[in-house]
Amino acid sequence: MAEKILMIALSPTMKTGLISKWEKKEGEKVESGDLLCQVETDKATMDYESIQEGTLLKILVHEGEQARIGSPIAIIGEGGEDISDLLSDIETDMEGITDDGKIGPEEDTTSSISITETGEESSGDRVIASPLARRMAQQQGIDLSLIKGSGPRGRIIKRDILEAVARLEKSNLGMPKTTSQILPTSSDEVIQVSTKRRIIAERLAESKYSAPHYYLRLKVLSDNFMEARKLLNITLNKKVSVNAFIVKFVAEAIKRHPIMNSTWQGETILRHASIDIGLAVAQNDGLITPVVRDCGNKGIIEIDRELKELIDKALNNQLTPSEYSGATFTISNLGSYGIEEFTAIINPPGSAILAIGKMGKEPTIVDGDKIEIRTLMTLTLSCDHRVIDGAVGAAFLKDLKDIMENPIRVLY
Repeated sequence: MAEKILMIALSPTMKTGLISKWEKKEGEKVESGDLLCQVETDKATMDYESIQEGTLLKILVHEGEQARIGSPIAIIGEGGEDISDLLSDIETDMEGITDDGKIGPEEDTTSSISITETGEESSGDRVIASPLARRMAQQQGIDLSLIKGSGPRGRIIKRDILEAVARLEKSNLGMPKTTSQILPTSSDEVIQVSTKRRIIAERLAESKYSAPHYYLRLKVLSDNFMEARKLLNITLNKKVSVNAFIVKFVAEAIKRHPIMNSTWQGETILRHASIDIGLAVAQNDGLITPVVRDCGNKGIIEIDRELKELIDKALNNQLTPSEYSGATFTISNLGSYGIEEFTAIINPPGSAILAIGKMGKEPTIVDGDKIEIRTLMTLTLSCDHRVIDGAVGAAFLKDLKDIMENPIRVLY
């Protein structure tokens, strides 16, 4: 008997998934455990393995289209099986879904106007469109009520938007005068927003405007810990990353100020037992934050090994949700890009993020009135004022500076 294949949550924060590639085609046999498709989540591209067996009868969500958690993406059953009733049920279910994924009232319908090939207008039912079609229409500044859908039960799909754009350009109808969109010219490039980019935008906007940020900044003498790193590299005959040292130093400073390792929960503040530090890593389509767990109980060498493995996975889009979610404190290092200093947005569920600038030689006053050339870097700490008071953030940053300038302090 035919049954629906539903979109499942492949990451803890996933609300929708984009089908980037179908590994099975309609009519092909599917065994339990077979790779069905590749799904782009909010953080990475994940494998969707089938738990059902049979023949892939119908693909409902095509490559490049999105589906909400729990919505059908395909139908599986016996070869040649009649699935018309099941398709009808699915289409009926989809009619009651609004843009935000909530079930809307049955009476909430609007009249629509469809553009025929000749530009004539005709009345129709409530506008039904795929998520991709809605997104494309918004980017092009097109009113969906002016489009006639060619999908099941008149659903507007990607092809309809592309054809409508071509017809409107040809007939010189133009876009609605009420639109405030900046319309692309023939030489502009329209880039589809990936699921990852969209979720990054949503989460950081929510963090920025819900968490009252404040910023603390100071400069740190880097000569001593860079010398310690040089000696360790010689001893091990390999390079230990600067980031591994910084992660360890931050973990030791957090031990002295455990409130820095907390999450705001509205009625309560959750102080985490494990110091799980994330490091922001740039990918082609956004940022991801691999997390080194329990840094307070690990040495620099172990942190460096784990960090290198995680970064390699991140750059190859192979991180699992457990490897990039739940950082209790985050570090963002743009020093290698030559950035002197910057402020970073707090990465939930953490309540603080440390921004690292480049190391550079500067004339520095030492021993009262002597001027020497020293290597300095700028640290900028962003804190959530709901959790971390200004004096606490300042004390943490001062202790971190002392640890970095005197690395032997992490030994006692």
